[in-house]
Amino acid sequence: MQVLLTGAYGRVGTAIIDHLADRDEYDFTYLNRSDRPNHETFVADVSDYEAMRPAFDDKDAVIHLAGYPETDGTWDEVHENNIVGMQNVLKATREAGVETFVFGSTNHVVGMHEVDNAPDIYYPDFGLRVPHDAPHRPDSYYGTSKAFGEDLGRYYVENFDAPTQFYALRICSVRHEEYDHPYGDAEHGVDDGEWERGSDQYDEMVARMKAMWQSRRDLAHQVDCCLQDEDVEFGVFNGVSDNDRRWFDIENAREVIGYDPQDNAEEWDAPPERSGER
Repeated sequence: MQVLLTGAYGRVGTAIIDHLADRDEYDFTYLNRSDRPNHETFVADVSDYEAMRPAFDDKDAVIHLAGYPETDGTWDEVHENNIVGMQNVLKATREAGVETFVFGSTNHVVGMHEVDNAPDIYYPDFGLRVPHDAPHRPDSYYGTSKAFGEDLGRYYVENFDAPTQFYALRICSVRHEEYDHPYGDAEHGVDDGEWERGSDQYDEMVARMKAMWQSRRDLAHQVDCCLQDEDVEFGVFNGVSDNDRRWFDIENAREVIGYDPQDNAEEWDAPPERSGER
């Protein structure tokens, strides 16, 4: 399968590369705004249609991750990268006749559930489960732009010849390899001097990640499930590991695409020991 991966070198893209790029059934092309040593990259910005359009030719699938990735984005930032960019990528997919489209959506499409209930929602037995078909409740321009992307994808599969399959993954918290564990955000804050281990801020960040963590291998496995599926026309799937205290429901992902996450944040009771620490 010839697969185009946009936004290839971010947190999510590198997880896919690390876990799927060596698989015999996939031949990846990477589209990114900048090159990377030892990787063949189609350098272009998704907001520039003419520049990026040739990357879509002869592809079987597109995994679209490129865009402004944070909730602090202004309207202008998310409009150029996430609204215009999404339309450009879907238009190119249609013109090139690419059948499968996997969209890196976000939990922030329904992020007001967290805003309304934090920090209580981070702890066990809170009692909330957000299903895959929950109504959009975006918490930011970023979340709103991803909600738009989901709806635009549905419009395309129901009205045009391509893509014929669209998978929206509402990704929770995927981190770079160094911080790929439920203590990752808390440890990152320690490294940046924002708080100390054992502080209230540290403990709250651990509690949140124990609910929201999606390990890099579970994320890549979920993408693989989408690429291998032959039945879904349009589907939304929550992207989170099998954490005991998660509030995002994954039963639909299990049943429809065979998502079988291997990690559970509750199995961790401390961060991994790092070099030089005892």
